[in-house]
Amino acid sequence: MSQQHVIKSTTSGAGYFFQGLKLVTQPGIRRFVIIPLVINILLLGGAFATLLTHLSGWIDGWLSYLPSWLEWLSYVLWPLIAIAALVTFSYFFSTIANWIAAPFNGLLAEYLEAKLTGKEAPDDGFKALIKDLPRTMGREWTKLKYYLPKAIGLLILMWIPAIGQTVAPVLWFLFSAWMMTIQYVDYPFDNHKVPFIDMRDALKENRGRALSFGAIVMFFTMTPIINLLVMPVAVCGATAMWVDHYREQFKRY
Repeated sequence: MSQQHVIKSTTSGAGYFFQGLKLVTQPGIRRFVIIPLVINILLLGGAFATLLTHLSGWIDGWLSYLPSWLEWLSYVLWPLIAIAALVTFSYFFSTIANWIAAPFNGLLAEYLEAKLTGKEAPDDGFKALIKDLPRTMGREWTKLKYYLPKAIGLLILMWIPAIGQTVAPVLWFLFSAWMMTIQYVDYPFDNHKVPFIDMRDALKENRGRALSFGAIVMFFTMTPIINLLVMPVAVCGATAMWVDHYREQFKRY
């Protein structure tokens, strides 16, 4: 059975992440995993060491702003705020890591797509990486512009006592899951020069698949130790999703 046929047995977004776990160790692919992996280990490792050291004090300080008649809510809000902080750190530092590793992630997606589709792998490798660097960085900036206004709105909501602090962490997780999908699925889309808006609209056609992929990526990005390995696995899973569900749709590019 061909590798492509195996991939097509996976239909859920979460399933594609676990498919990425298998693909990341494929012969010929592992060499493109090393640089993204090292970048992720250095950034996320340092970020989570800082977070776990200071998290409790930060949350207690934030909850001190609650009026006295709402102090009982602190027992409910503490875990919600802890999750929101984990999501925020996870997304923020994984975004920085992805900015740095974007050219290498694009190269990983390109070689994996060739392997999954039975095509000949491109032979220009790192020369193409340097050539496409301005376009790749421009695409990362486009994603950041899409992200920032919505993130700022949610952060403002989070400062509203009681209601905002209860609802905002849930909305923040869903939005971060959506952005995780956009971040990783965009690598194969961008390799084919599919415009960002077209990519976003294609993902909206099956939000469930997109959100389940992003949610599982977010969950493992929030998990210490495991999160150090997430980036290349997510790129591989997202590339498999592209091959199965979007490649034919955008073959004109």
